[in-house]
Formats: sequence, C-alpha cells, structure tokens
Amino acid sequence: MAERFYPRTVEEVFDDFKGRRAGLIKALTTDVEEFYQQCDPESENLCLYGHPHGEWEVILPAEEVPPELPEPALGINFARDGMQEKDWLSLIAVHSDTWLLAIAFYFGARFGFDKAKRKVLFDMINELPTVYEIVSGASKKQQKEKSSVSNSSSKSKSNSKSVSHIAILFLLVSLHISRSKNIFLLIICEQGYNIDIFSVLKLVDNHQI
Repeated sequence: MAERFYPRTVEEVFDDFKGRRAGLIKALTTDVEEFYQQCDPESENLCLYGHPHGEWEVILPAEEVPPELPEPALGINFARDGMQEKDWLSLIAVHSDTWLLAIAFYFGARFGFDKAKRKVLFDMINELPTVYEIVSGASKKQQKEKSSVSNSSSKSKSNSKSVSHIAILFLLVSLHISRSKNIFLLIICEQGYNIDIFSVLKLVDNHQI
C-alpha cells in the first residue's frame, strides 16, 4: 500500500487547502443538483469531503476513532428536507469553511509550524473568499461594491484635479489684478484647493505673476 502524502510546508498546505476548497465549492455550486440527490435524508450520517485534487465526495465518516484527520460536519443529509435549499447549502458551506481551517492547521501543528509560518498560512488563506461567501453570493457583492467605490474615487480625483487647475488659473488672474496676498490665501483656504501656496507666493514676491 502506497504511503499517503501529507503536505509539510506552508506552500504545500495552502495548495492542499485550495484543492479541498475547490472541491467543496464545486459540490455546492456547479454540481449542486447531484450533491442534493446524494444527500438522501433516509441514508445514514453523511459527510461532504473536499479532496486535494479538487473533487468532492459524500460518504460516511471515517470508522477509525479518533480519525486520522479532522472530520467534516456529520449528518448533513438529515436537514436537507427540513430547510430552504439556500439556507441548507449556506449552513453546509459554513461548516465546510470550519473543516478546511481545521485540516490546514492540523498539518501546521503536526509538522511544527511556528508563529511566523502559521501567520503566513493564515494570511494566504484569508486572501481567498470563504466557501460561504461564494455559495451565498457575498463575495460577488463585495467585489461589486469595491469596484464601485474604486471607480467613484477615481472619478472624484480626476474631477477634483480638473477643477483645481481651473481654480488656480482663475485665482492667479485675480491675484494679478489685486496684488492682494491676503485675499488670495483666504479664497484658497475657503475652497480647500490642494495648492502649494508658498510656491505661488514666492512667484508673487518675485513679480513673476
């Protein structure tokens, strides 16, 4: 019997995490109809497993006690017909996220990850949307909101820059006519323009404007 491979480095554990996560997401999204059928409430306690190669499987839990690896939520099939399908899938997604973290940090503990390595692993995992965020649609909503805020900020900066340039020209003309530094400073402060006041005043003192 071939020896089972266990990830031993941060990168290997993260790859294992991503593979299992991909399998779980596949079960709860693209393969959801097949997954639903396999979770027969009349069957025994069933678990949803995600495998490192990106596939999923609904089977009975491991017989050995204690199990070699942390086990996913037990009996996911029993609640299938007693809940709204969306709520049922979301509940399984939450438990799946918990299981993924348990697996990842089990390997971290087993192979002696120190504080720095555990933090690196967590940060890498935390960059990915959770299974729940994918299944519930929260990740798409967050991306849409982030994109909207980014576009709004860019437009605001662009408009602000254009207005500032126009304002500078207008104010410089006014200054040239009045030669009043006080009025110029007052107008700038009131309007909140991002202008290098001292550079402009230096030019005024040198009679360059």
